[in-house]
Amino acid sequence: MILKMIAAGSLAIAAAAQQHEIGLTLGGVLPSERSAATARLDLGSGRAWQANYGYRLAAHDKWALLGEVHFLASPLREVSSANRGATRDFASLYLTPGFRVKLMPNACISPWVSGGGGWALYEQSLLTLDGRSNPAPRLTHRGAIQFGGGVDIRAWRLLSLRAEIRDFYSGSPAFNAPARGGQHNVVAGGGIVLRFGE
Repeated sequence: MILKMIAAGSLAIAAAAQQHEIGLTLGGVLPSERSAATARLDLGSGRAWQANYGYRLAAHDKWALLGEVHFLASPLREVSSANRGATRDFASLYLTPGFRVKLMPNACISPWVSGGGGWALYEQSLLTLDGRSNPAPRLTHRGAIQFGGGVDIRAWRLLSLRAEIRDFYSGSPAFNAPARGGQHNVVAGGGIVLRFGE
């Protein structure tokens, strides 16, 4: 019994001492629509590959504050519109440093919220919806704000499973059709988190 208690205590201390986290998740960008002056733009769904690095800045039994850098790549989202001169599809990259607050960081189930801001890169297609050459620039750089939340579920001492949803709010890609306001890019995903270092 005493050996079991010592082993359990050692595992808890080792888990609490981990300062670094690397999260790798796979998910999807949810479809959305944009209002434009000429015709509505329907943005299709797309795959999303995400990588996240977090460093524990402060910790308590009930919470932990982490600085994080989040990267997302979505290689293709198709555009549908009655405006046949609109961009046919686009790819997205987001790089958003920020902060994450994790509740009950040493428990088996740890919910968290995240927020930050950074950079969005959109790559527009070479063709428009009508098959003509796209006059829009090939690359468009925008600012981006990221916010979201999720939960980490401990699977092993240094390994957790992660489910998350994040919104990357940014300026618009070059649709070749003026879209009103900013663009929400909501991403749901799941994957693993590795913890290491002291």
